[in-house]
Amino acid sequence: MTELTETEALNKVAAYCASAEHCRTEVIEKMQRWGMPYNTIDRIVERLVAEKYIDEERYCRAFVNDKYRFAKWGKVKIGQALYLKKIPRFTYQPYLNEIDEEEYITILQDLLNSKKKSIHAENEHELNNKLVRFALSRGFEMKDIRRCIDVSDENEELD
Repeated sequence: MTELTETEALNKVAAYCASAEHCRTEVIEKMQRWGMPYNTIDRIVERLVAEKYIDEERYCRAFVNDKYRFAKWGKVKIGQALYLKKIPRFTYQPYLNEIDEEEYITILQDLLNSKKKSIHAENEHELNNKLVRFALSRGFEMKDIRRCIDVSDENEELD
């Protein structure tokens, strides 16, 4: 593979950023895979930020929206994914807070209803435990899960 010049790399990564939202970390990792020197990567990234090809806030807004609406992720999992992309909490937290609570709970309820059809459980308690584990693995918080599933100890009335 021939080495890219700084201008070729800039054009290539600008096209990459123009096609979809990308964060600084994704762009840096892509150029590192191309074998670009770190000082060149820094110059290119700074130019892309200055020209608004990279905008972390715009990226966070799109990422949060896509992950909770389409991938049906909870706020915890979305936050962890953004943290792994080295985006500071103060940048993404406002977008997590903007999520419509009613829509969020409806998404969780639909997920749980769908999952309930595929779970084999001996009793209601076991079913609820499996549903809770599933919802936690999707990044939903216990306070939200409790709103959708009766996970209290009121199962004693079956005796």
